[in-house]
Amino acid sequence: MREFGFQPSQDDFDKLLYVLCKRKHVKHAQEFFDRAKVELDFKATAKSYSILMRGWGDTGELGEARKVFDEMSRTGCELDVQACNSLIDALCKGGNVDEAYKFFQEMGSKGINPDACTYSMFIWAYCESEDIHSVFRVLERMKRYNLVPNVYTYNRIIKKLCKKDKIREAYELLDEMIENGADPDSWSYNAILAYHCEHSEVNGALRLLSRMKKENCSPNQHSYNMVLKMLIRIGRFDRAEEVWNNMGKSGFYPSVSTYAVMVHGLCQKRGKLEEACRYFEMMIDEGIPPYSSTVEMLRNRLLGHGLLDNIEILAGKMERSTSCSVQEFARIMRGNKLSVGERRQYSDSGGSDFDSD
Repeated sequence: MREFGFQPSQDDFDKLLYVLCKRKHVKHAQEFFDRAKVELDFKATAKSYSILMRGWGDTGELGEARKVFDEMSRTGCELDVQACNSLIDALCKGGNVDEAYKFFQEMGSKGINPDACTYSMFIWAYCESEDIHSVFRVLERMKRYNLVPNVYTYNRIIKKLCKKDKIREAYELLDEMIENGADPDSWSYNAILAYHCEHSEVNGALRLLSRMKKENCSPNQHSYNMVLKMLIRIGRFDRAEEVWNNMGKSGFYPSVSTYAVMVHGLCQKRGKLEEACRYFEMMIDEGIPPYSSTVEMLRNRLLGHGLLDNIEILAGKMERSTSCSVQEFARIMRGNKLSVGERRQYSDSGGSDFDSD
């Protein structure tokens, strides 16, 4: 920059450090940092040191992170909460939570008050170590200081609670988020929705879908895919159809993955091959290219039941599609047909979990 008559600013300096660390080139960032202080006479700030500490922490080099912090202290650079958080983050990610907590206790004597980010790093560390009791202990302490975790931290706790079958506590935390003004996002609801779906709790899943809409957090592709997959798996085809129809009314339009859930699921259920074909045709009519695995599954089920005409009908419809990508998949539907002998062998071998419930 100097060659072109520009004097690099402190912000330029920090941005370069950040990019290097973000791309895991922390060693190069450190070398540049050390050289710039001497050759370019840059005065490193607390932000500069913080970037380096987080960089070393992300690569698991706790010793290097400590060295940066020690240098910062020696040079008399004013310590701030961001710098403290960077060291705590590095220690927590390295599994040294006790050391991080000891440093946390010393922050007050340094004239620095922990912020929500400080506490959140401990929450993430305790979630990682499955220590839910300590997670709630940190949350209680945050409440005493009127600090609120961000949505990402709440989501992490909710997901951990659901994995430990503490669904009541997960709902309570969801309510707490709303009360504290940390509006839940689709990840918040989907963590709980996944629990209901894994445990085949139809009413719980459908109530939560309805709640999402009422609380202005529209269910996304993952939400609907989970619920539809569960409903088909347990044979609640009527409710699956109801959810499908309500998607359109809510302004959600299914993608290839949602169609795939329907086609794959119905293909594996007794007497539902015609329904699977119907959803496949809907996808083709929408000009949505299917997954090759979806085409192959549907083709194999049709072959297994001797429905060669249906294969021709679907392949013809695909060839007439306005989507070139859809047209290309017609070759998979038509071109890889088994011979009659192979088809019989496939059918006689029970080639299908289609008839399984």
